[in-house]
Amino acid sequence: MGYFTDKYLPYYTIEERDRWEGDWELVEGIPYALTSSSVVHQETVVNIVYQIKSQLLNCGEECKVIVDIDYYISKDTVVRPDVVIVCQKIEDRLTVVPDVVFEVVSPSSVKMDEHIKYQIYQQEKVKYYILVYPQDLKKIKVYKLDKDGYKKEFEGFEGNYQIDLEKCKINLDVSKII
Repeated sequence: MGYFTDKYLPYYTIEERDRWEGDWELVEGIPYALTSSSVVHQETVVNIVYQIKSQLLNCGEECKVIVDIDYYISKDTVVRPDVVIVCQKIEDRLTVVPDVVFEVVSPSSVKMDEHIKYQIYQQEKVKYYILVYPQDLKKIKVYKLDKDGYKKEFEGFEGNYQIDLEKCKINLDVSKII
């Protein structure tokens, strides 16, 4: 961006955003409108939750799978992941770093999910970032955090992937997600 565009870009805080009508994410003060999700998107979210929920019973009572919750990162950044796994106590708002974030990628969300949120989750040290492509590509990509940032650990449309959480392991059957 240039001097003039940076100077005149809108800048908002979460406090302001929380008063708006509609659904919005806010990234470093810049608003992004959320669109209504498709049937395919919602079915994919249900498939993810269905696989994870029963396996979390072995992880302790603090481990939860949560759908479509605002993740408050700073005074000017809040995003809404499709599915998160959190293995620590949370109150009214999600302000702690999730262990796992799933984003169901649609053609309209590619830039946000593959680039902007990728950078945010990496910076916040989310251990696993999983992108699910239920439409054209019909695959998932799993990124795992190491000391140098995210490394792609899995990409495909079938097989199993094991998420290693501190308190337990979650096995994903990829073919049952997409």
